[in-house]
Amino acid sequence: MGGYFGVASKKSCTMDLFFGTDYHSHLGTKSGGMAVYGDNGFQRIIHNIENTPFRTKFDRDLDELEGYIGIGCISDSDPQPLLIRSHLGEYALTTVGVIKNKQQLIDELYANGHVHFMGMSGGHINSTELIATIIDQCNSFVEGLQLVHEKVIGSVSCLLLTKDGIYASRDRYGRTPITVGCKDDAFCVSFENFAYFNLGYHHYSELGPGEIDFITADKVEVVSPAKKEMKMCSFLWVYFGYPNASYEGVSVEKMRYDCGRLLARHDNHDGIRVDSVAGVPDSGLAHAIGYSNESGIEYSRPFVKYTPTWPRSFMPTNQKQRNLIAKMKLIPVHSLIQDKSLLLIDDSIVRGTQLGETTQFLYENGATEVHIRTACPPIMYACPYLAFSRSTSDYDLITRRVIRDREGENVSEELLQDYANPDSQNYQEMVEEIRKRLNFTTLRFHRLDDMLESIGIDPNRLCTYCWNGRE
Repeated sequence: MGGYFGVASKKSCTMDLFFGTDYHSHLGTKSGGMAVYGDNGFQRIIHNIENTPFRTKFDRDLDELEGYIGIGCISDSDPQPLLIRSHLGEYALTTVGVIKNKQQLIDELYANGHVHFMGMSGGHINSTELIATIIDQCNSFVEGLQLVHEKVIGSVSCLLLTKDGIYASRDRYGRTPITVGCKDDAFCVSFENFAYFNLGYHHYSELGPGEIDFITADKVEVVSPAKKEMKMCSFLWVYFGYPNASYEGVSVEKMRYDCGRLLARHDNHDGIRVDSVAGVPDSGLAHAIGYSNESGIEYSRPFVKYTPTWPRSFMPTNQKQRNLIAKMKLIPVHSLIQDKSLLLIDDSIVRGTQLGETTQFLYENGATEVHIRTACPPIMYACPYLAFSRSTSDYDLITRRVIRDREGENVSEELLQDYANPDSQNYQEMVEEIRKRLNFTTLRFHRLDDMLESIGIDPNRLCTYCWNGRE
């Protein structure tokens, strides 16, 4: 994933840009960067933030980043923003998303003209540089960003900084958000809307799918209107989004309360006795509160996450290290675990590794039963649009490994759809096999229709690909 923030101000933008970008640290952990334009022209700094938070890496650089307009990013992929010189002028660019047809676009660019790309470790090409090269094929920034919408299969949202202002371009189907805030002497643009409230901004607008705006300190101009079709990522509400954020007018925190409430309402306890409901921190907590409020089962925190160094377990790029961090950061509260039957709610099950280890951790600390509920349906397909996990294959998903073991390598789409159907026998047997492998006392997943009801906007405007293979 990743996040971005931009400011266009009549005075120094540096502090607003610094804190607004830092507020996106939950969305990525590989690198961070800021670029500004001011009296000394363009300035840019990028740091690796895998082992040190964004704020501590950049607080010593702020004097070098004085300017009136700027963009910043937290990236979970390539270093950015990039500074570009082309026939369109000098500019800085940052992007969020996934390019599915990356090699096809590179081949087309090589075939159509004399272009080159920076060499990078591992031999790959920086995706943001690829987007810049597509933009530079056109006669204006607006035409270039529109060409990105046409060419890219996947999802790419951009902030493009020029000496005159910022172009904000939401991806063609609006899978990720872009929101605009304003105050007396500035406008800002952000992935997460909560990021600007403490900086004195109030909500101004939210870009529609495929919309391109040009933002200065004085105004926001729509230079390419929104498209009608939208397929926003549902997982933003379930997991990615910070609790204070809202997308399309729907609060992340309230959605999670409602999600947990519906999960409890339709849960069949089959006579099981549960002492308390708990959430896997952090994104599972609100779901658990909603479940507790609806069911009347006491809410508790049988373990607390130690967050000063690793706020989220997906932060390290190495899977073995992520698993270790996930284990090390959970500190038990023994009196709430010993001899207790716990119902534990997590946002999802992807590989199953961490939740299985968390369950074992609870058993080792005295829990008699661990009943698992998830706030979304079984994940059946690896996300091709936002890379919400580091899965490189569908077989990284525990659901697909179970299906492969039952059906073999070549499984038809029709059969996969049957496994995704919560009313089918194959679905029930798949869930039971996952329960056995991960040593849960019981396991139930949320239904897709209930999860979409929790979001509360037109389901046709939401992407549900990872659950049912449908955009």
